[in-house]
Amino acid sequence: MTGCRGRAMADVAAVADPRTGLAVYAPTSKTSSAWAQYGGTSLSSPIVAAVYALSGRTSGYANTIPYAHTGGLFDVTSGRNGSCASWCAAKTGWDGPTGLGTPNGTSAF
Repeated sequence: MTGCRGRAMADVAAVADPRTGLAVYAPTSKTSSAWAQYGGTSLSSPIVAAVYALSGRTSGYANTIPYAHTGGLFDVTSGRNGSCASWCAAKTGWDGPTGLGTPNGTSAF
């Protein structure tokens, strides 16, 4: 699809848009912290890792697990993550921006 050998896109997705992200209380300097809105990989990676950890799965190749549990994922079917070709548009089933979708609880893993 992309001309790349191997995997080139997402398997699963989570909150990624900084404009609609989540409020996070984080350090703003060495001596203070404040609430800020975050999105993107810095937020979505820990969310997916936390859901995976909560699933209790302790072995196996983690990247293949969502493909065996698609019923535990919410399929994102609309939206884009840029103006690139078709692999930047969400659609039914697997797509470039959201992979198989977002975890709908621990059953995704």
